[in-house]
Amino acid sequence: MSRRPGDLAVFLLVAYGLSWLAALPLWITGRSGLTTVTGFVMMFTPALAVLAVWRLRHRDIPFREWARGTGLTLGPARGRGLRFVLVGWGGTALLVLLALGVSVATGLLSVDLSGLSLLRRELASATGGTPLPLDPRTLAVIQVVQGLVIGPVLNAIPSLGEEYGWRGWLLPRLMPLGAVRALVLSGVIWGLWHAPLTLRGYNYAQLGPWAAPVFVVFCVLFGIFLGVLRLRSDSVWPAVAGHATLNALAGLPLLLGDAARPPDLLLAGITGVVGWALLAVVAVVAVVLLRRRPALAAPVPPRA
Repeated sequence: MSRRPGDLAVFLLVAYGLSWLAALPLWITGRSGLTTVTGFVMMFTPALAVLAVWRLRHRDIPFREWARGTGLTLGPARGRGLRFVLVGWGGTALLVLLALGVSVATGLLSVDLSGLSLLRRELASATGGTPLPLDPRTLAVIQVVQGLVIGPVLNAIPSLGEEYGWRGWLLPRLMPLGAVRALVLSGVIWGLWHAPLTLRGYNYAQLGPWAAPVFVVFCVLFGIFLGVLRLRSDSVWPAVAGHATLNALAGLPLLLGDAARPPDLLLAGITGVVGWALLAVVAVVAVVLLRRRPALAAPVPPRA
């Protein structure tokens, strides 16, 4: 597996090109209802980019060897790989819950646990006022439990679509730059790839197009955590577990929020400033540990 610039060019062209192609209906029609579908389709484009690099530039390498080199196995020691999967899963859940708690404690997030007014308002808007079969409080409990247990499993496949590209293929290819530079650069590339959505205010609606550079900050910080999991395990699955858990739980401020004081996601929660601070601490610790224990992940050597 070569680190020639041509490989990177093919990867970026396919990943970015297909993501913008997937977002064209959203941009042409302007229908916000297409955002979720667009995001789901986009998640598979990095994996398609990795496969394009293999087919266009390294088809002489058997796919089994290519898959091993790009982290699709659990690594040389399955037990170790599974332990890192649990770290990705549980660690991400802990970070999301901790960011929620700190946001509430600092007054940056107002929650309405008794009335769930924000959830009630959103449900009423979505259903046109039609009564729900479940009480919103019961629904909220189900959502939290599902986010902790079932959501990461359901989100694993689309998360693999992204992680196979960013942490499976791209990060090890950038490692000759040095671990820290590779982690940061891969996070920047990951964050900018979201531009078809974030330029429309995705995740930070009040910022409009400025949501794009803001989300890059989050992607760099969270990407360091996911990247170190990938490098230490020689497997992409711990990063998949972390990404899937994030997608399942990141909406908790909206689930538990107060309609009188809606959450400002630029400040509160895991994607806000509170989350950035927590992730920055985790990133520093992860990099220190990585330097003490060198990474296992290494590219498959190119065939002559």
